[in-house]
Amino acid sequence: MDINLSDFHFLRPLWLLLLPFAASLPLLWRRSRDLQRRLRGNIAEHLLPHLLITPQDRQWLRPVHLVCALLIVGALAAAGPTWEQDRPDFLENRAPLIIAIDLSPSMDATDVQPSRLEAAKHKLHDLIQRRAGARNALIAYAGSAHLVLPATDDPALLDTFIQALSTDLIGKPGKNVGAVIDQAKRLLAAEKSPGTLLLITDGADTSGLAGLDKQLDDSALQVLILAVGSEDGGIIRDASGQPRTDSNGRPALGSFDQAALKQLASAVDAPLGSLTLNNDDLDWVDLHAQQHFQSASDEQRELHWKDAGYWLCWPLLLIAFFSVRKGWSLNWMPGLLLALSLGLQPAPAHANGLTDAFFTPDQQGRWAFEHEHFPQAAAHFSDPYWKGIAAYNAADFDLALASFARLQTPQAYFYLGNIYVRRFKFDQAIAAYTQALKLQPQFPEATANLALAIALQKDTESAEQNAPETKPDDIKMDKAPGKGQSKALQIEQAASDEQWLQNLSTSPAKFLKQKFSLQDQAGAKP
Repeated sequence: MDINLSDFHFLRPLWLLLLPFAASLPLLWRRSRDLQRRLRGNIAEHLLPHLLITPQDRQWLRPVHLVCALLIVGALAAAGPTWEQDRPDFLENRAPLIIAIDLSPSMDATDVQPSRLEAAKHKLHDLIQRRAGARNALIAYAGSAHLVLPATDDPALLDTFIQALSTDLIGKPGKNVGAVIDQAKRLLAAEKSPGTLLLITDGADTSGLAGLDKQLDDSALQVLILAVGSEDGGIIRDASGQPRTDSNGRPALGSFDQAALKQLASAVDAPLGSLTLNNDDLDWVDLHAQQHFQSASDEQRELHWKDAGYWLCWPLLLIAFFSVRKGWSLNWMPGLLLALSLGLQPAPAHANGLTDAFFTPDQQGRWAFEHEHFPQAAAHFSDPYWKGIAAYNAADFDLALASFARLQTPQAYFYLGNIYVRRFKFDQAIAAYTQALKLQPQFPEATANLALAIALQKDTESAEQNAPETKPDDIKMDKAPGKGQSKALQIEQAASDEQWLQNLSTSPAKFLKQKFSLQDQAGAKP
């Protein structure tokens, strides 16, 4: 363990006032046992040595010495010795990353196989898998910028929307980086922490670079630019895979605009990297995101120091062992009787008696939850919110619904909405999400799910209205009428969000295209 003496200090130095008192205890004890000092006022001083018989004390360790050591070591531990900053091990995983991907037609160029956009989507899949547990947001942009998904730590959900991206989702042409920065700043304001904006693009609109540096002033946002493509360009294809043509009927070619990207990087003071076949680009993104988050966090928060006082628990334990000596009594009988009573009592079938004696049901539920034993956690929890969370993760949606219905919090209404959407009860889901947003207006997840629930409701109603009514040509029964048997058919519910999304009646791509179109129309109005 390396100790930097220049940084050594105490977090709670007032505890050190106990040290002089502790050090004086042996002297006070010895003074109280000095018979000569006590009798000097009554007997002549030259006679005292001859009248007193003082037996030699062969025991050098007395209880007062252990009390002295206990107070000294305890005072040092309570004072909080420290010499290094407390930087949590998960600090690098907390760095929020906002991914902005260019959906302009040039991203369909095939100089990077199978296309620039598909190569970028494949790279993003690897990136979010690597950043499991961290929060990532997704923005799509061309001539306008649109929030696809707010910051989430669910890689499966994020990857679902990434794979749905295509260049025909945004009708407005261009590469509006300024709108992307505005969206990213709003996301970081909701996150209340510094973060990184990763621009994945093959070029830039040089006419719109002025003023980007001012947009980033007084912002905890760092910009990274990851270039896609080669300098000589490639054929641009449409969504069906057919080559796009220019005004002369020739195949349209896309070019990797390196000069424009350098101007963009200079305008926003951003590092410029490029897509690679190996993981060097991912390492590059991770390194810059972590460094920015750590440096910005140190500037924004007070220094926190690691309390090393717990190391002194071992000397305290050693002192406790030394206290068990001949002549110093300790009554073990109550502890022994307690242990026997706990060990001999019949344990219930659902829990251990010793565990119930020392841990509350919520503590046992929390242990099971952290070890991903969700059914056991739901059975243990008495707190309705945590019982609902555990039941939700265990796919026991009936129990989760009953638990969340007892609460009036925005988080409870959010999970109620999720359960209703899973059961295709869109009216109730919309009402639940709306109530969550009334209680907590800044709730990006509820906002996104509300928009999704509305889109699913419209899609379902449209499908029901347009479904043709067909009647069977003939009905045959293997038994006589009235003699058949009814049998309940149990349908397995989706246990994860990924499986659930695969069963939706609308595709994420269709949902995003409708959403972007509506936002562009609303943005065009004064």
